[in-house]
Amino acid sequence: MITNYSIGDFMIRLQNASMAKRKEVVLKSNKLIKAAAETLKRAGYLNEIKIEGDEIKVTLSYKKKEPVLDRVKIISKPGLRIYMTAADIAEIRKPSILLISTSKGVLTSKEAVKENVGGEVIAEVL
Repeated sequence: MITNYSIGDFMIRLQNASMAKRKEVVLKSNKLIKAAAETLKRAGYLNEIKIEGDEIKVTLSYKKKEPVLDRVKIISKPGLRIYMTAADIAEIRKPSILLISTSKGVLTSKEAVKENVGGEVIAEVL
């Protein structure tokens, strides 16, 4: 299946798998999805990532039989991209993290503030 906004589709599939208490998600892969998956793994939301050909298989992390990833809110959409500077990101005080596509790759909000870079806000992960 081909989608118009592959990273948004990836994030929503992760949320749906989490809500259904599934362990794995398999879908077509591209550079942005691979980078976002690696960032989510560093943040502790994903347990394992396997790339087989043009597909990516991710395993969700669980604690006490509950998924770590609770909800995902897509911020940037194909019709409206949202950008933030490092200063704007530093002002946000929420328990969630932001996935940000920067010049240094896809980073969490904490990593972007530490690196002092801004970029396109892909999604908010709770």
